[in-house]
Amino acid sequence: MLKDPFLNDPFDPSLMWFIGVFDVYDREHNLGQELEKYDPNNKEDRKTLIQNYALNLNYLSYRHKHTLTEALKNALDDENYDFQGLFEIDEDEHISWPRNEWYELDSPREFLKDVYLLAQTYWKEELYSASLETPSQW
Repeated sequence: MLKDPFLNDPFDPSLMWFIGVFDVYDREHNLGQELEKYDPNNKEDRKTLIQNYALNLNYLSYRHKHTLTEALKNALDDENYDFQGLFEIDEDEHISWPRNEWYELDSPREFLKDVYLLAQTYWKEELYSASLETPSQW
């Protein structure tokens, strides 16, 4: 069974792994200021954000990355998947986005589709390695 990299629990391939890295709660003066420079609705800015943050998950193994990209593919294939819900913050949560654009992205689905497409490039070797294995044996 694939384990969470930080806990001794089963790994949950939540799409929040990709967007949680943009949470600036209690980091407004460093990460928040850096991320404010980018507009997630701008295609070029979005590419930079995804490359430098969403896919910069070095603490995940190639197996975790494979599992995450499969979960993302399944979500993208589901026409009814609520991508906007991933970016909504309950007032009781200790999380905040760096810019107002994050609260209502033009297209959360397109943002995560770009994550998927770029992951296929940037994680190519790792995803290939995992594809040679049997996930049920992890």
